[in-house]
Amino acid sequence: MTTIRQDDFIQSIADAFQYISYYHPVDFIKALGAAYEQEQSPAARDAMAQILINSRMSAEGRRPICQDTGIAVVFLKIGMNLRWDARLSVQEMVDEGVRRAYTHPDNTLRASVLLDPAGARRNSRDNTPAVVHYEMVAGDGLEVICAAKGGGSENKAKMVMLNPSDSIVDWVLKTVPTMGAGWCPPGILGLGIGGTPEKAMLLAKESLMAPLDIHLLQARAARGEKLGRVEELRLELLAKVNALGIGAQGLGGLTTVLDVKILDYPTHAASLPVAMIPNCAATRHVHFHLDGSGPVELAPPSLSDWPQIDYDTSAGRRVDLNSVTREEVASWKPGEVLLLNGKLLTGRDAAHQRLIGMLNRGESLPVDFNNRFIYYVGPVDPVRDEVVGPAGPTTATRMDKFTRQMLEQTGLLGMVGKAERGQLAIDAIRDNRAVYLMAVGGAAYLVSKAIKASRVLAFEDLGMEAIYEFDVCDMPVTVAVDSCGQAVHQSGPAEWRVKIAQIALD
Repeated sequence: MTTIRQDDFIQSIADAFQYISYYHPVDFIKALGAAYEQEQSPAARDAMAQILINSRMSAEGRRPICQDTGIAVVFLKIGMNLRWDARLSVQEMVDEGVRRAYTHPDNTLRASVLLDPAGARRNSRDNTPAVVHYEMVAGDGLEVICAAKGGGSENKAKMVMLNPSDSIVDWVLKTVPTMGAGWCPPGILGLGIGGTPEKAMLLAKESLMAPLDIHLLQARAARGEKLGRVEELRLELLAKVNALGIGAQGLGGLTTVLDVKILDYPTHAASLPVAMIPNCAATRHVHFHLDGSGPVELAPPSLSDWPQIDYDTSAGRRVDLNSVTREEVASWKPGEVLLLNGKLLTGRDAAHQRLIGMLNRGESLPVDFNNRFIYYVGPVDPVRDEVVGPAGPTTATRMDKFTRQMLEQTGLLGMVGKAERGQLAIDAIRDNRAVYLMAVGGAAYLVSKAIKASRVLAFEDLGMEAIYEFDVCDMPVTVAVDSCGQAVHQSGPAEWRVKIAQIALD
């Protein structure tokens, strides 16, 4: 009979969450590398290059791939004959492992979990509690999957109760464009089909833990082998979702998803539950087995698994944030690559909510935003000699409702964030002759290397959501909404839908 000791299990959980914070799964790197080689869209290719370079840098530096180090999710398959040598419950042991991982002094991870979610939303400070899923299985071993899911991709989860005669493909193709780019494509779509509503959601999440193997299905199909219905559905969805032209970071391109994973389960005759959850470009999960012999030993991947890519900054237009004018901003073109230099403010949801409250009450703001740029970011705490930890962008649409008031009442000139803006924000940007710049989601460590100094200016109690001032040097961004309201997240996919259709005809 296998005996799992408390300390071994806790340390295994801690080691696993540290491991996935800086190591992408190798199958993801190989799939993204292949997509990068095939990509024809310059903007999408640039975004993929940044993600791949960032991934290698994170592996070398053992620092987080993404500043959103995720909510901890653990899948356990517990052998029915297994014995625990433990004082704590399984949930308590998992939470202690997560706590150790996220507060590790050599690689501190961002604590994003909030207690009292519908009330005070108070940060737990150590990313606990984890979300744990249990399954009792035959045998006496313990199978463990640890995953870190970022909010940008989790927020795009979808679930529908279709009629049995409805088309799953039609629903997916209608729904994916509504998800925007806040889930940081290219990534993976996970589908759960059948069961009950909650079972479908769990199936979708669990499907994302499987290896990327769509290329094997494609090879079998090319050889004329007979595929199962789920396998055929995966291939059909991969081709049709990519034909939408959404592309890397929503900029338009050939590859939106690297794989489509599906798990299904028997369901009621009157029902067809379908859930869809995306995994972003910061795909993070690891699988291991415990047999009672001690904690897990996770072997690091070889750096040779990463493609050798150098990021060329010579093609970008350098911008001095300390002296930039509205006239200069008006000359920037949609899709143009800029390299930001100078002082850049930060602020996201909680800071914006406070600022708007102060404006509504007629109070003076603690920061002068006139002719300044604000970066929507919640950085990881620095370690050792770092100025700041990984500091990639957060989803900009969450700030849309604040945008007009910020532009009109503070003199703010521009914003930097992740993914598209909604029409509400685009209209405000156009009316105020401002600009929105996009940084690449999933390239947080690369971005942090462009930050040469950092200090808190206001709202220090908000932690990573405080207002900082960064000194940046050649921070790469793309003009996503210009001062006339032209948006690349609208024009890019539309252009590439036409190109992909033409490629298919040729």
